[in-house]
Amino acid sequence: MITREENDRLSAVGRGTPVGELLRRYWHPIATISELALNETKFVKILGEELVLFQDKQGRLGLIGAYCAHRRANLAYGLAEEDGLRCPYHGWKYDRTGRCLEQPFEETLRPDSASKEKVKLPAYLVEELGGLIFAYLGPRPEPLLPRWDLLVEENVWREIGYTVTACNWLQTVENILDPVHVEWLHGMFRNYAAAHTGRTERQRKRIRHLKIAFDLAEYGIVKRRLLAGESEDADDWKIGHWLVFPNIQKGPDMLRFRVPVDDSHTAQWYFSIHPLGEGETQRLEEISLYEMPSPLLNERGQPEWRLLDGDVDIQDNAIFASQGTLFDRTRENLRDSDRGVVMYRHLLDGQTKLVEAGKDPMNVFRDQGKNRRLKLPTEGREHFLTGRLGARSRYSAKYRSLLRGRTPLP
Repeated sequence: MITREENDRLSAVGRGTPVGELLRRYWHPIATISELALNETKFVKILGEELVLFQDKQGRLGLIGAYCAHRRANLAYGLAEEDGLRCPYHGWKYDRTGRCLEQPFEETLRPDSASKEKVKLPAYLVEELGGLIFAYLGPRPEPLLPRWDLLVEENVWREIGYTVTACNWLQTVENILDPVHVEWLHGMFRNYAAAHTGRTERQRKRIRHLKIAFDLAEYGIVKRRLLAGESEDADDWKIGHWLVFPNIQKGPDMLRFRVPVDDSHTAQWYFSIHPLGEGETQRLEEISLYEMPSPLLNERGQPEWRLLDGDVDIQDNAIFASQGTLFDRTRENLRDSDRGVVMYRHLLDGQTKLVEAGKDPMNVFRDQGKNRRLKLPTEGREHFLTGRLGARSRYSAKYRSLLRGRTPLP
């Protein structure tokens, strides 16, 4: 159990808050290349800040304040031009640094006015890697965008999932350090849901945890488990998989990014790689983007069982939201299964104090040589949870596309 003040300190993400300042030292995904291939603008809310991502006619990316400085029109409706983004309301234009380039009517009346030179919107850095577009909202000089191994893997087929879950970011990240929930939520509960839906072929053999362990490592925390019937040579125990600090889960073939929208919503990005099929190729703008469900109780206050008898991510998202918008940790009762959660909270608190002391926190990279390819060893997919999962199916074939029916820009 922690105090209310400690809970607020670890969960609030606004500018000037301890964790808000920590998270602004990192690059976070905000969009995909495939989205901007269909539309040059996208409204983005991250860490409580409302912004617009855009691509100008030269193909350059910009991320600026969402609202025109004139009459506060949302620039997601803006017109992408050669050198910036023009507000559709009265034609004010901004470049990628947020600087106002034109104020058409005012310049007609007062050609010598310097009015536009006094106007500047907030602006942040953006970079692309692996088909994702990342934003950096922190102080300069900016760190390098981390080149985690899966993001730079070659000759693979990629897909990206997205959802916004109605809860604070911290409860989604603490779940990564909670191995025992797999036995229950993704085992017993899944089977119970499958009995409700009649799709009993989705039921799985029960697993039982004998031991769990957590290792503080170079890039975060490694989570390990020993299951009944397995030896200590099993990948799950010998290698395990990562919580990459501060908010990424790394498995054999996937990265999950948990990105705060604000204090009560979390954007989740699911990046997966798969072997290429026979003769298959994929350009970055062709990467599938699908919607991962984040179910709530239905209008009758009951679970949506047909969403809950299969993939683990949907079960997780339902439980995250069920804890409340902001999980009240003053009322929890932690036990032996929660050692990883406690370890993460201590790590998070310690890293915020590094930032407060003016130092770089964990996983802020400034050495190009080290950042060429950041390898994160994990258990093999065929060994993950004793091989029960098998080859990962392509989620984009199962869930609603966020791109389908839209025509790429010329």
